[in-house]
Amino acid sequence: MDKDHTITEKIIGFAMKVHRVLGPGFLESVYLNALVHELRRAGLSAEVAQRITVRYENVIVGEFVADLIVDDDVLCELKAVSSLSKADEVQVVNYLIATNRDFGLLINFGAPSLQFKRKHRLAADVSDVDLQNPVNPVNPV
Repeated sequence: MDKDHTITEKIIGFAMKVHRVLGPGFLESVYLNALVHELRRAGLSAEVAQRITVRYENVIVGEFVADLIVDDDVLCELKAVSSLSKADEVQVVNYLIATNRDFGLLINFGAPSLQFKRKHRLAADVSDVDLQNPVNPVNPV
């Protein structure tokens, strides 16, 4: 098992614990703080609210804030909504592209059961993009 897979498994396990204890209904920040507590207690580094610049032809064209980066490797985007959308998934892939990271997790604490999706920068699934209403893979909706 490679390092990235091991880290994502640990993150998912801690997210499940947080969701089991707190349940749905809190703000995203509550889940973020609880997850960071679990990660750090396990000896993993957890950087919160990292500002990331987006470049186009070596010009800064925007920025975003990554919710959580674990062990300077896995980017995590947290949600506390009733269900995840395709735009949420595209957002994570865009963040991976902008940070040149390979692996990301989209974690939703707002549903009755924890929802999560593993994302990879090079394996963006574009097969189900609605061509009448496309989501730009560089600039999420």
